[in-house]
Amino acid sequence: MTQEDIEKGRNNAIISYFTIFGVIIAYFLNNEDHKKSAFASFHIRQSLGLWLTFWALGYIIGSFDSWLVTSSFYIFFAVLFIYGFINAIGRKTQSVPLVGAFYQKLFANLGN
Repeated sequence: MTQEDIEKGRNNAIISYFTIFGVIIAYFLNNEDHKKSAFASFHIRQSLGLWLTFWALGYIIGSFDSWLVTSSFYIFFAVLFIYGFINAIGRKTQSVPLVGAFYQKLFANLGN
């Protein structure tokens, strides 16, 4: 990944962390022929995995009637989203802890 590629895809990488709609917008912006960026694709895969996991587990966690469980869930995902967002701003391709490598394998064909 070159510095030029990182600069070209940085905005799309940052956009991808703003809601699930940000992921969709960043995906389509990144798939334009002249703007395709491996850096943006990396962060789109990360944020898509985080959002899908957040919604899937959030549905299950929502059935618990415990503020401790739900607040722990939100704090956990907030930390992961902030970690990914800071890496996108800092021009780094570090996977989010615990699940980032899995997301890269699961969505390997996305954005290539």
